[in-house]
Amino acid sequence: MLLRSATMAFTVTAPAAVVGGTAYRGVMYESDEELAALDALLARSRAGASAHLRAIVSDDRAPDAAEVVRMTSTMRTLAVATVTARGEPRVSALDGHFLHGSWTFGTEAHSVKAGHLAHRPAVSVAWIDGETFGLFAHGSARRLEPGDGWFEELVEHWTRYYGDPPDSLGEVVFYRLEPTWMVAFRGASDASAG
Repeated sequence: MLLRSATMAFTVTAPAAVVGGTAYRGVMYESDEELAALDALLARSRAGASAHLRAIVSDDRAPDAAEVVRMTSTMRTLAVATVTARGEPRVSALDGHFLHGSWTFGTEAHSVKAGHLAHRPAVSVAWIDGETFGLFAHGSARRLEPGDGWFEELVEHWTRYYGDPPDSLGEVVFYRLEPTWMVAFRGASDASAG
């Protein structure tokens, strides 16, 4: 059990979400308040999206926060886009962990990606599971530091998940996406997953 603050819910094993015949099961960290905030962000983002996107992510294909959390309750390989000093986009894959209603991820402290984020924290993040499920977000990547209320919990989570502390991989820096926009998509054949 992890306890980050008095408002945080304890960890529980998430019920399996079945998509395309695959059961996804992991740990949920979200409090009721975090689920409500995620629901509000998903609704606000979808309402403000283009007509084209709203036609694709129709009401029956728009998962709520609880389904998003079930689908992201284990490590997901993310496509993370950063921006160079010349304004050129760069995308790479990172291990993503959805904790407390948003993505967290890490990278080597001296990587090009870490350099981009140090100077330009704007980021786009996507997890796509074929045509069955997708979660797309834009926002800022906030670097996590010891004592900030997030860092220690993330290190504990990664250690539990990977079996070794993150610093055994070298000098790793962690980020939390502070999303300003997030849209989730469920494939038509999986409308009963939620």
